[in-house]
Amino acid sequence: MDVESLMSERVTLAIDGHVAIVTLNRPDKKNAVDAGMFEALTRAGERIAANIAVRAVVLHGAGGNFCAGIDIAAFQGSDTGVASLERMRPQAQSPANFYQRAAYVWQELPVPVIAAIEGYCFGAGLQIAAGADIRHAHADARLSIMEIKWGLVPDMAISVTLRDVMPVDRVRELAYTGRIVSGLEAQQLGMVTAVEDKPFESACELAAEIAAKSPHAIRAIKQLTSKAWWQSAAEALETEARLQSGLMGSYNQQEAVNANLGGRKAAYRDPDT
Repeated sequence: MDVESLMSERVTLAIDGHVAIVTLNRPDKKNAVDAGMFEALTRAGERIAANIAVRAVVLHGAGGNFCAGIDIAAFQGSDTGVASLERMRPQAQSPANFYQRAAYVWQELPVPVIAAIEGYCFGAGLQIAAGADIRHAHADARLSIMEIKWGLVPDMAISVTLRDVMPVDRVRELAYTGRIVSGLEAQQLGMVTAVEDKPFESACELAAEIAAKSPHAIRAIKQLTSKAWWQSAAEALETEARLQSGLMGSYNQQEAVNANLGGRKAAYRDPDT
């Protein structure tokens, strides 16, 4: 396994076969996010996007917690004025700003991202997890859209990420109150995909299963579910047909057929770009 530390080990990125494992790595602070971690999360996403061999991603926190939210002490008096305003503007390569990108970069990746949630998942941490395609949580995990506690709105791409997975009235209730919910209730509300005794292990197993499928088809499915759900009927149907046409008759599509008919493991090729 190749392990890379980013931004003074705020985040580590490990590549295990075709699976990237991204770890929020401030366990002494319950992985609370400071400016360095914001930057390191975005950098990790960009490194993964540039690695055509990666077919799935697992996103988790070190030390038994996903992320306790913003490290308030780290930002007090240090992130105000012109620099702060500049960070609120969209970045050149993304519609997301500096803070939003730490969560939105997982949506921008062409491959699936699975978040493994244990312990605290508050505020910024919840929004980072919301950027994943799939979320596995421990039943006793504690999750909250907590920004109201500080008189703020949740502003790390939640308006894009949670609209895909939760009814707006449930998001409003949680955002209005800052109420803390368990992993089990989060699943009932639709925020969490599955409740698992060992979320990290189950996320890694799912990532390995996905990575064993045709990478071109997996990427096309992410495109389809990211775009078509918000298009008109005519546009969505055109998107389906266009993506399918690009797969039919390709090497990996033929390999999927031949491997299934031959009862063997498929040998897929990675995308060219």
